Amino acid sequence: MALTKETVVDQVTVVENGTIQYREATRILEDGVQLSQTYHRTSIEKDGDLSNAPANVVAIAQAAWSL
Repeated sequence: MALTKETVVDQVTVVENGTIQYREATRILEDGVQLSQTYHRTSIEKDGDLSNAPANVVAIAQAAWSL
């Protein structure tokens, strides 16, 4: 019986004013079977600080903000 915890970005949205909204899902798994899941939402305003954002969110923000 191995318990593992994984955190993934499962949703990214770019709103009209350029704000990036993303949701991280934290999953607890036992032998690969999901036991629970919680969510945490974060937003970053256009040209905001991306230093703590996940790599895939940074890539999306840079592409969206360069338009």
